[in-house]
Amino acid sequence: MFTHQPLLRLLGAAGLLATAALGWACSGDGEGDPEPIAATTIRNLPADPTAGFDPSTGQPRPTPNRFTFFSFRTGQTVPNTDSLTSNWDIGFRGTTIIVNGGTNRRGNGGVIIRQGLFNEVMEAPETGYAQDNAPTSFAIPAGASNGWYNYDAPRNLITPIAGRVFVVRTADGRFAKFEILSYYENSPPNPDQNSRGRFYTFRYVFQPDGSRRLASN
Repeated sequence: MFTHQPLLRLLGAAGLLATAALGWACSGDGEGDPEPIAATTIRNLPADPTAGFDPSTGQPRPTPNRFTFFSFRTGQTVPNTDSLTSNWDIGFRGTTIIVNGGTNRRGNGGVIIRQGLFNEVMEAPETGYAQDNAPTSFAIPAGASNGWYNYDAPRNLITPIAGRVFVVRTADGRFAKFEILSYYENSPPNPDQNSRGRFYTFRYVFQPDGSRRLASN
């Protein structure tokens, strides 16, 4: 079962403490910039992991071959029975990530891929979101070096591409951003061939008020 943990909020000045609950840091003239949104980290989200090895063959047991759906609004997985609804925003199966928008999707979601630091993505674009428009055409491209990961063939290891940030228009038209930190169970700093794959750790920021502001701390 995956867990999630809010990242610690760093306050730049003692005067912000009184306004943190309101989400605004006010200046002397009554106006101010919105306080950054705290990021949340999801750990060990299972993306159709294998159920161990078959002792008779020594090979991994077949997987259910199903996506694990996730909602940024609730911060939780969504039952597979809701796959044909707008209750989920992104789905994970192995190295494939889908978005709830496009052909045969019920949501209006989409993704823009940015290269840079997570905290530097301050605002979601208004337009330009790619969607899943065919069974094998994904907004987050599949395959090594195309979407979110690199593949080390000699060691058979999946590594997230550094600085790859995904800006998401959610299924209901709100906005979020996320960054994948690890593909292996418990996020080992140096995964090896004994590390169990298909367990995502990622951090995200979700903007619940409908605006495109994604400033994070």
